Amino acid sequence: MFEQVIGQREVQDRLMQMVNEDRLPHAVMLCGPQGAGKLALAVGLAQRLLATKIENSMFSDAPEYVESPMLKKLEHPDLHFTYPTIKLPSMSSDHKPISDDFAHEWHELIMSTHYFTMNEWLEQMGGENQQAIITAGESDELVRKLSLKSSQGGYKVSIIWLPERMNIECANKILKLLEEPPSQTVFIMVCQEPDKLLETIRSRVQRIDVKKIADEDVKQALMEKRGLTEDMAQRISRMANGNWPKALEMLRTDSKNELFLDMFQSLMRLAYMRKVKELKGWSEQMGAMGREKQKRFLEYYLRLVRENFMYNFQNEELCYMTQREEDFASKFARFINEANVLEISDLTNLAIRDIGQNANAKIVFFDMALKMIVLLIQK
Repeated sequence: MFEQVIGQREVQDRLMQMVNEDRLPHAVMLCGPQGAGKLALAVGLAQRLLATKIENSMFSDAPEYVESPMLKKLEHPDLHFTYPTIKLPSMSSDHKPISDDFAHEWHELIMSTHYFTMNEWLEQMGGENQQAIITAGESDELVRKLSLKSSQGGYKVSIIWLPERMNIECANKILKLLEEPPSQTVFIMVCQEPDKLLETIRSRVQRIDVKKIADEDVKQALMEKRGLTEDMAQRISRMANGNWPKALEMLRTDSKNELFLDMFQSLMRLAYMRKVKELKGWSEQMGAMGREKQKRFLEYYLRLVRENFMYNFQNEELCYMTQREEDFASKFARFINEANVLEISDLTNLAIRDIGQNANAKIVFFDMALKMIVLLIQK
């Protein structure tokens, strides 16, 4: 029932122990960093609560719990999802968006993966530039659904993804629901920023902290689910830093990072050789990229400066690079040192700010390139 969960064995065991010992409170809140698998854990717990109990198995005296086909498809009538939504142009002015408005989009996304970001959810809804919230209309709908009797005669489970995005009217109505919960109802909140929730809500749920996924678990999942070699899986797992979606994003953006590495290497070689004319050409090439790509390059540039500086300490636990990045660092890292690393970082952050403010990109990158000539010779 926790098949989708990457690692997190300790949390799984704790949740199952509470269920088996009949100590599960009516409201739990899974808190932790992005990409740790909180939603996957919530779905796994819900599936256990809603599974069919079979006594006296021929293989064991202990009861077994079997998921029905509709539970496997997350279409069980006693499983309710609440999540932030947006207002589409097609909606009337007085309509308060609710989760059911986007039930098809949600089901499509969560059946493909239990690990996704708010940006991915916004894209799925078709509103990348909007602010998604949970409205008072949603809380009214949830009250109505949970007031009905369980269709299967067991639990009713309400999974609330990112409750910190509830507006104040919704939060107050959910609070009342938590204070007077319907019979046999379990609330599972999946929270990333608990400090943004009302204190009165936090005090009425049992908080369970979910740590980032262990690197070894990410590594094993990359090898088993994505067919990566052990070396590549280890490198990506360390760079992902316990965030499964980030590990997958690294696989998707690998070709982009290859281009960025080429541009990084080119800049450093030309700056070291003081080839001003070629640096101007490099700047024009950078200037021809779109703004978003320029910003992504500068963020990549900043990371690689940090990794090359740390490479000098010869401690692989401190470095997070691909094999090709490390091959370059073996020759170049000595040029990033205590004398210049802070200035290079400040210069890059300034470029990120200027690009974000729509400054002339060719000038920004040429100025950065010329200053790198001086910075690289500092020791």
